[in-house]
Amino acid sequence: MKPTLTQLVSQGKTLISDGAWGTFLQAKGLHPGECPELWNIEHPEAVLDIAQSYVAAGADTIETNSFGGSRFKLEGFGLADRAYEINRKAAEISRQAAGNDKYVLGSIGPTGKMLIMGDVTEEELYDAFREQAIALYEGGADALVIETMTAIDEAEIAVRAARENTPCEVICTMTFDHLATGDYRTMMGVSPTEMVEALKVAGAHIVGANCSNGIEGMIHITEEIRSVDKDIPVLIHANAGLPVLQGTCTIFPESPDMMAAFAPRLAKAGANIIGGCCGTTPEHIHRLAEVLRK
Repeated sequence: MKPTLTQLVSQGKTLISDGAWGTFLQAKGLHPGECPELWNIEHPEAVLDIAQSYVAAGADTIETNSFGGSRFKLEGFGLADRAYEINRKAAEISRQAAGNDKYVLGSIGPTGKMLIMGDVTEEELYDAFREQAIALYEGGADALVIETMTAIDEAEIAVRAARENTPCEVICTMTFDHLATGDYRTMMGVSPTEMVEALKVAGAHIVGANCSNGIEGMIHITEEIRSVDKDIPVLIHANAGLPVLQGTCTIFPESPDMMAAFAPRLAKAGANIIGGCCGTTPEHIHRLAEVLRK
């Protein structure tokens, strides 16, 4: 039996994660308004190629094409009743690419529903996250990564649903904006410090941040996490810089070399699993792996 992610981190290893999926799918022909997760069923070979590209680049962990795979997100495409099928297939595809040695992280994103607005009940959220978590586990996920969260109550419910219904390690990352004051907060006002305290109580094995920041900004977020907890494993998925609109195209300005230049500082700050989010490619992950494995 291979060791868990937390066991590897406890041995002092820095793990390399994968990069962006959405922009990769768009490059393969995903059209605006089309359901990315349905590609697991209709274009599995394209999804497999993405996962294999990150394995070839040197990633230790591979996510699944299931970020918007909750019944609430799929409902917008008329696919709510296929949530289990779509999520299980997502995990099966990444499992095929990962083989026995690499780790599959089942991706679970926000539902788009807000408890504070009365859009949904806690029970409804829990049931949706439970359905997705079970499907990803039964498809072959080693761990579940609940990511891009902004509301702490939704994140806590997702962590509990994953912990209570699967044997998987549970990772939870939130997305933080850099304020004019110099602080980092989610859209709902949650700080990295508040995130750590709440998610540990909820049962997360690993915490961290993804999206909204380039790798340099993630250094400061990691330092704040480490100021309140020296031991919990930390996962960071940084964007390839902050997006810039050029004409009708969104460009992420950080090259693989630019991103890799900050990677040793991010690891020194306390990040244990390092990969990419929006705008990152297999080339970015390859350079991160080269630098961090020295």
